[in-house]
Amino acid sequence: DDSVQGLEGVEVVDGEPVAASLIPRAVTAGELLFDDGATQTFEVGGDTSYVEPDGRPTEGEWYVDEDGRFCSFWPPTYRACYDLRWIVEGDEIVGLSFTELSRGTRFDGRYKTLAHGPGS
Repeated sequence: DDSVQGLEGVEVVDGEPVAASLIPRAVTAGELLFDDGATQTFEVGGDTSYVEPDGRPTEGEWYVDEDGRFCSFWPPTYRACYDLRWIVEGDEIVGLSFTELSRGTRFDGRYKTLAHGPGS
């Protein structure tokens, strides 16, 4: 079973908004790899770590706001909320798409799954 840990039983289609109740499960299900090579991990307690393509890490916090949106805070002052949508290929959830509400910038992150090839 290659389904992402923590997302068993979640039935969604590609591009569907992530329900507020599922945001914690969605973001903590696995490390995300972005198109530019950056990675991000989310801890259940609200900590997040973003590692830039050059390997420089940034520590921040994530939360779901009172409107049910995914938001993050990066000290000392950067705070942003995002429209969070599922990325689904076939019938498998493969990642999350973050669109920043204030700027419209979109970041697609794919769950890093372990290779199941020969010799693994």
